[in-house]
Amino acid sequence: MTAAETQPLTFRVNLAAPLDLGGYKAQEGYAALRKALKELQPADVTRLVKESDLRGRGGAGFPTGVKWGLVPMGADAPRQKYLVCNADEMEPGSFKDRLLMEGAPHQLIEAMIISGYAIQASRGYIFLRGEYVLAAERLSRAIAEARAAGYLGAHVQGSPWSFDLFVHTSAGRYICGEETALINSLEGRRANPRAKPPFPQIAGLWGKPTVVNNVETLSNVPHIVLRGVPWFQGLSQGRSQETGTKLYGACGRVKRPGIWELPFGTSAREILEQHAGGMKEGLELKCWLPGGASTEFLMPEHLDLAMDFDTIAKAGSRMGTGLLMVVDRTQRILPVVRNLEEFFSRESCGWCTPCRDGLPWTVKLLAALECGEGRPGDIETLEQLTRFLGPGKTFCAHAPGAMEPLQSALKLFRHEFEAGIAKPAAQAVA
Repeated sequence: MTAAETQPLTFRVNLAAPLDLGGYKAQEGYAALRKALKELQPADVTRLVKESDLRGRGGAGFPTGVKWGLVPMGADAPRQKYLVCNADEMEPGSFKDRLLMEGAPHQLIEAMIISGYAIQASRGYIFLRGEYVLAAERLSRAIAEARAAGYLGAHVQGSPWSFDLFVHTSAGRYICGEETALINSLEGRRANPRAKPPFPQIAGLWGKPTVVNNVETLSNVPHIVLRGVPWFQGLSQGRSQETGTKLYGACGRVKRPGIWELPFGTSAREILEQHAGGMKEGLELKCWLPGGASTEFLMPEHLDLAMDFDTIAKAGSRMGTGLLMVVDRTQRILPVVRNLEEFFSRESCGWCTPCRDGLPWTVKLLAALECGEGRPGDIETLEQLTRFLGPGKTFCAHAPGAMEPLQSALKLFRHEFEAGIAKPAAQAVA
């Protein structure tokens, strides 16, 4: 099989000089869009995506076709609908979407046009992390090429359907990764999450039906349309019940940090030892986060697990973005966790009390323990905070996500926390 058939997301990626419109078309570019417009009805595209079992690659893993199927269709549906690409990639340790946007911008644009056609959206937005300046430049250039060629604008490729696409660079907040906070920000409002229901598919951007999908998720759509469901389902090579490929990565003290497109269900050991080259010389793995900062720590004995949603969940963590963050045995766990919690505390939108006040409190306790100035009861307070800020106790999933690395560190490395409790003066003198 060719690279296009085994590594569909990355075979056209060129970070030094991404393909322009002509080069992209020479490598099957926009062939899926032409097929969709000429041979498929919008419902057919949604059906293909649903049958492919494509799940969201942004972290939640929600079935993409099911999400699209919630959008009102037919003559009575609102005329204005929106498709939003969540490119606000601010999860610490995650950089896969940047690779796709900088290296193959036309792929994302074609994906959004096809996805917009499926839900009959009238306009699309790429909500881009503000620091991704190069991605913004390359996407804007590619959008201009696509618009000039008739792939965007009125009557796309002579069809009765019209769709246009725009890049929106955000002011930069982690909370914008939550889809309703993203929508608020796109409307020019403060980036606070919204109450659900109503869900965005019914009442989203400016009160109209809206679908929000991740960059990697959308980028799979043209390949599913062009090559079909059986091909996509076979890409995992029997390693997992999940379908397709996945952009896996590794960062930290490994020999070759990076990203690789691999069959869904590839083991963490293969990612770390074969593709990332293993730990740097003289270092030994202590623990690892399977999918960014808001997942729970796993241990070296978990390396042979398949990196898929269900397997990692059964091990007590989440696959998240699928990009491993590794910690070696020379690193104390307290500075690692405190650094993560400082990030989450800084990025809280402040909308609900547990998150607004609980995260700074967590950082204060961790900083004291890190310096050996913790007090008796601090560890128990941290354990309480992991419950008070857990699922169902806050307005959105920001604080529960922040608690995941902390609660697992408390369970796996409690002795390091206990070492941070200051000893009484008399005991210290003795």
